[in-house]
Amino acid sequence: MKNIRNFCIIAHIDHGKSTLADRLLERTGTISEREMQEQVLDDMDLERERGITIKSHAIRMDYNRPNGEVVTFNLIDTPGHVDFSYEVSRALKACEGALLVVDAAQGIEAQTISNLYQAIDQELEIIPVLNKIDLPGADPDGVGQQIVDLIGGTKEEILQVSGKTGEGVEDLLEAIVERIPSPKQEVDKPLKALIFDSIFNSYRGSICYVRVMEGVLKKGDGITFMATKKEYDAEEIGYLKLKKEKTDQLEAGEVGYVIGSVKSLQDAKVGDTITSTKNKADTPIPGYKEVKPMVFSGIFPTNSEDFEDLRGALEKLQLNDASLSYQPETSKALGFGFRAGFLGLLHMEIIQERLDREFDMDIITTVPNVRYEIDLEDGERIKVDNPSEMPEVGKIADVWEPYIKASILTPADYIGPIMTLCEERRGKYVNQHFMQNNRVEITYELPMAEVVFDFYDRLKSGTRGYASLDYEFLEYRKGDLVRLDILLNGDQVDALSSITHRDKAYYLGRKICGKLKELIPRQQFEVAVQAAIGSRVIARDTIRALKKDVTAKCYGGDISRKRKLIEKQKEGKKRMKQVGSVEIPQEAFLAVLSMDEED
Repeated sequence: MKNIRNFCIIAHIDHGKSTLADRLLERTGTISEREMQEQVLDDMDLERERGITIKSHAIRMDYNRPNGEVVTFNLIDTPGHVDFSYEVSRALKACEGALLVVDAAQGIEAQTISNLYQAIDQELEIIPVLNKIDLPGADPDGVGQQIVDLIGGTKEEILQVSGKTGEGVEDLLEAIVERIPSPKQEVDKPLKALIFDSIFNSYRGSICYVRVMEGVLKKGDGITFMATKKEYDAEEIGYLKLKKEKTDQLEAGEVGYVIGSVKSLQDAKVGDTITSTKNKADTPIPGYKEVKPMVFSGIFPTNSEDFEDLRGALEKLQLNDASLSYQPETSKALGFGFRAGFLGLLHMEIIQERLDREFDMDIITTVPNVRYEIDLEDGERIKVDNPSEMPEVGKIADVWEPYIKASILTPADYIGPIMTLCEERRGKYVNQHFMQNNRVEITYELPMAEVVFDFYDRLKSGTRGYASLDYEFLEYRKGDLVRLDILLNGDQVDALSSITHRDKAYYLGRKICGKLKELIPRQQFEVAVQAAIGSRVIARDTIRALKKDVTAKCYGGDISRKRKLIEKQKEGKKRMKQVGSVEIPQEAFLAVLSMDEED
């Protein structure tokens, strides 16, 4: 055990975590030059293009020290984005130490801090690392001081490396051996293994990536998943090198994989504890929770015949992303589709992108919204994540909406625009904390619904890309929220309904009516576009009817002849309005759904 080190890398998006992992793989001889490519551990095209880690990875490396000793490293990679913070917490639980990687040019960012606090809570040994010191804009002294202010210690303890050139990597490898403690030797206790990730293989079922905390896991043993109470046999176990390497047993402190013909990802949930069926552990490893979606959106195929293909695509995506949830729904305007739940906005964006790339699906997504809790007059409490399910105004006693605590890190020059943006979004100021190098951490409590639309884009554009955002769920709070309906000729268009704050309803209703008036083609009859709260119309626009010049054939003659023809046309238009229906073109939907606050 004394020759094993389990560690992870904590870093903000684009601070060079995957590139540094490449250098570690090279220096330990885990990967040959022929197999080498950039970002080896990011195996999805999307991950490479965006420079982010979406799925966490784990890899085992053998490091030959200069004194001839061989030390086994288990690098448990973590996703960097706020949406995947639960996966990060499970990966940290599987480690004894963490490398805190900070870009020497950009400095500390919000998500680095949030993941760092999680690591400190789990009492991990932190090794601070300044990366990208080869860049012309690098400021090792200034950023080093930021790290010292954040975690204490001295500047001399901070390692300086370059993931690109490999400079300083040898010192880093030695620091991992010397500073990170080896795992505890707890082989005599009943088996407890933490699932920190799982992937689905269509031939073998769910493959669980585990860290054995206590006891020994042997090939062929009966195993039980403690959260789901499912029982299987460990048909194959092994180590996670670049390719899976079989072994007969995994002991406490080791990291590896387990295959047991687990039919679905729902049985092998991230954070669950595996124990032996014969000699069960009394308590699971603490910290397991069901991953709850925070953002909901309707996904509809542009061509209604593709509904079954869309169902198949979502099923396949759910196999390697258990945090995606969906259920069928129908909309009068958009036809058959699904209501999908996501961890956050980035997660939603990635699923949409994967549907397009991997399955070639053309889809329309409705405006993202959050889940509300509604107290009815009869005392019942219901949960609503689709505006069209919200009960009538008279039946509602109170509406509760989710709030988040947002931490925004920014250069001090941009405090004004950020505070203005948060106040516009009904934010409640908590505090601000000044750091080194003219940087400030501003904390606000914000309604989640105000963040899911375009808050992040506005934050980035208002601060020239310098600000970074991290958030965590706080609680549900009572709010004055209403359902805003859009009516065409008195008929409700369910796909355009939204739940909004009463103070913003009029402004939003006016804007949507104006947009639809521009985009819906004129009909043979007059069309009323209305925005309503319950039965009260709060905004209206009218699309004029197309009219034929029926008086063109009257040359001169009495005015009453012309009036008679015009009245006859009016009657015809009125009859047509009663039977005519308005088709909303696809572009109008897309324009309203992607309409931002400042249009």
